[in-house]
Amino acid sequence: MKKLLALLVAAAFVVPAMAADEAPKTRKVCVDVQGKDGKPVVDPKTKKNKQECKEVKAHKKHEGTAVPEKKK
Repeated sequence: MKKLLALLVAAAFVVPAMAADEAPKTRKVCVDVQGKDGKPVVDPKTKKNKQECKEVKAHKKHEGTAVPEKKK
């Protein structure tokens, strides 16, 4: 009975650790901020274009099958 209990406790800690390893990969995407007139906004301190950055999930690309051509 003690072995069964020890096995269940060990499984409870191993399964979440395995799931944490497969977290979705992210990448940082930055886009220049534009003003109302459509021109890029310049930061007065750095004299560079102001950017807005986000963390985006990187999706896995799936390969598909080729579409057969129609017969004429």
